[in-house]
Amino acid sequence: MLKIGASMCFLMASCHSKKPQTPSDKKDDQPIIVDVLVAKAQNVNNIVETNGSIIASEFVELHPEVSGRIIYLNIQEGTIVKEGTVLARVNDADLQAQYAKTKVLLDLAVKTEQRLAKLISINGVNQSDYDTALNQVNSLKADLAYTQVLIDKTVIKAPFSGVLGLRQVSPGAYVTSANIIATIQQVNKLKVDFTLPEEYSNSIRKGSSVEIETDVIKHSRCQAVVVAKEPQINLTTRNLKVRALLPACDVNPGTFVKVYINTGSDKNSIMVPTNAIIPDDKNKKLVVIHGGKSQYTNVETGVRKAGVVEITSGLTEGDTVVVEGVLFARPDKPVKIRSVK
Repeated sequence: MLKIGASMCFLMASCHSKKPQTPSDKKDDQPIIVDVLVAKAQNVNNIVETNGSIIASEFVELHPEVSGRIIYLNIQEGTIVKEGTVLARVNDADLQAQYAKTKVLLDLAVKTEQRLAKLISINGVNQSDYDTALNQVNSLKADLAYTQVLIDKTVIKAPFSGVLGLRQVSPGAYVTSANIIATIQQVNKLKVDFTLPEEYSNSIRKGSSVEIETDVIKHSRCQAVVVAKEPQINLTTRNLKVRALLPACDVNPGTFVKVYINTGSDKNSIMVPTNAIIPDDKNKKLVVIHGGKSQYTNVETGVRKAGVVEITSGLTEGDTVVVEGVLFARPDKPVKIRSVK
């Protein structure tokens, strides 16, 4: 009886030692259903599309150089003004009084210096007395010039010919150098600023022609000529900033535009849908299928077009790329192909 009981206990322990398969384990073993694309090189044209912004040829925010109360304001909103036009004046009564006082003292100092100059020619006065009088004249002239500079700073003039923006202050307002009185822009000549990926930095140079398109003038493009580009590529975005001159186009500064650049001859490249790319902090990844299982591979991208992106490295022709069900794929997990795009 003792031997039978021991045998029963051993059999029960053996049964309990087998771990039952949980529903989650069964779920992990099931293949993920995906749609795929077989990588194949295709012709990619040489037109690169990027984003840009229209800017005025010249743009300035008009700030007063000194603090004070505005006693004159000539801001006709939306009108064209010529360079040098007086647009505003800040109260300069104290400076004008200081200027008049200094001028009176200077006149007296000049007469004194002239009298001593006659006396010193006949040794009627010490040289030191004459030098003091001459120094007084020069000092007062410097004070007069300094006061005139302060008076000039109370006058706000148009720095160039252009169109005035909206007025931001009223007559009689107290302003400081932080206040914007208005803006002035030169809009008869426009520029467009845009960025270009670093791999195309040698494809564009001064004098190159680009085309722009806006939502306002859709399907109608304007020509722009590149006038300059930044000598250094942005270290964060790895893009190159380019500026082009837009001689004739009916758009406003600040308008968002699409810029089209001809970068050279056509080429054969592998294109995949944009939603198949999995970005992370450092790399871009694609899910490819090898031996019925999904695997991640790092790739580098190039030209972007509507819904697709060029793969410049990390993928070869004939690779099977997951394009639908990407988010459900896991490394080295079985997959089931539903369709080939």
